[in-house]
Amino acid sequence: MKKIVLFLIVITSFLSCSLDDDGPTYTYEVLPVDSYVVPTSFTLGQTYAIKLKYQKPTACHIYQGIYYEKNLNTRTIAIQTAVQNDQACTKEIPPISEVSFNFIASNTGSYIFKFYKGEDAAGQDIFEEVEIPVVP
Repeated sequence: MKKIVLFLIVITSFLSCSLDDDGPTYTYEVLPVDSYVVPTSFTLGQTYAIKLKYQKPTACHIYQGIYYEKNLNTRTIAIQTAVQNDQACTKEIPPISEVSFNFIASNTGSYIFKFYKGEDAAGQDIFEEVEIPVVP
């Protein structure tokens, strides 16, 4: 009897879930970094706030975080956003936004920060590179 009741509960659970969710759908976009503030050098083991400014194309763009990719001592940075597909957006451009993240200089040598600046006419990604040495 317990097995039958459990079986009916499981079947009811599956039947009550709908795969046709009419909720909002989102598209994810990576935005360029307009400007940034970085120190001229790092001290090994210290933490630094890296400030980024960016422009949302519409008020429908919702900040999702910082795109941060690391490869050895190279850091690639951009802004991640989500855009609700079914929302009517005005053409009014929102004010410039600012975010920051903490960076710990944990390696010797230099760090190269590649800030995403958008795409060129051929659709190739453009980056602005900044080399920051780690001093003792």
